Amino acid sequence: MSTPKVPQPKKPGGMTVREAGQKGGETVKNKYGPEFYEQIGRKGGQATKLAHGHAFYEEIGKKGGKKGGEATRDRYGPNFYEQIGQKGGQRVKQLIEEGKRAAAASEAAEERKRAS
Repeated sequence: MSTPKVPQPKKPGGMTVREAGQKGGETVKNKYGPEFYEQIGRKGGQATKLAHGHAFYEEIGKKGGKKGGEATRDRYGPNFYEQIGQKGGQRVKQLIEEGKRAAAASEAAEERKRAS
């Protein structure tokens, strides 16, 4: 998820706090590589798991799903769900028809094989 870009005033040194942070992050990335971030991420995940347990992840997952659903509803409105539901139903109908045609073609090929 990206954050909106907010112009920051230049500091006396000619660099914003954001730019300084990016520069520092690039330096660390170049010095330690991606494995460093994997290690600290794994350590943080293990610490969170030990501190909060399985229920914590279920709870934040539910909150995230709810927030995402509410954001989608607010962004697209109720008609959006009707439209995607119809598209999904049409796709299922199309797949069923394709399956029936494939089965009929396979059966016809078997009959031709038996007849020869």
